[in-house]
Amino acid sequence: MSFTLTAVGHVRGGRAEAIDDDWGASRARIELVAGTFSPAALTGLGDFSHAEVIFLFDRVAESEIEFGARHPRGRADWPLVGIFAQRGRNRPNRLGSCVCRIVAIDGLFLEIEGLDAIDGTPVLDIKPVLKGFLPRGEVREPAWAEEIMKDYW
Repeated sequence: MSFTLTAVGHVRGGRAEAIDDDWGASRARIELVAGTFSPAALTGLGDFSHAEVIFLFDRVAESEIEFGARHPRGRADWPLVGIFAQRGRNRPNRLGSCVCRIVAIDGLFLEIEGLDAIDGTPVLDIKPVLKGFLPRGEVREPAWAEEIMKDYW
């Protein structure tokens, strides 16, 4: 089964290259598609502290897509784990998601901090972060996952 998705906007600014770490201070703007959206589409989003941004890793070549297992970041000292047990960009549908701090909203622009997508990236959806959707109970992860994130933000 296949689906057709259309970008609701694009990342403007921020990083030009996908470097693995130090995304926390990265600031970018999401520009909604003019003509499709009006500023009304962002009405009320500024009442939230964070938004979840769903985007497309559009610069990942078909030949780079992983359907099985790999070592995260190519590090043989980390375990071989399936693509669905990690958040790498070479996923089967090349979808990324990130929870970002909302800095400002101006017309068709949403300024955010901490988005791990690069300039020009197509944005597929934007959702407010609600406490009720956050994990209930303890969040568990293996040691390699904790290590991979220590310098990410």
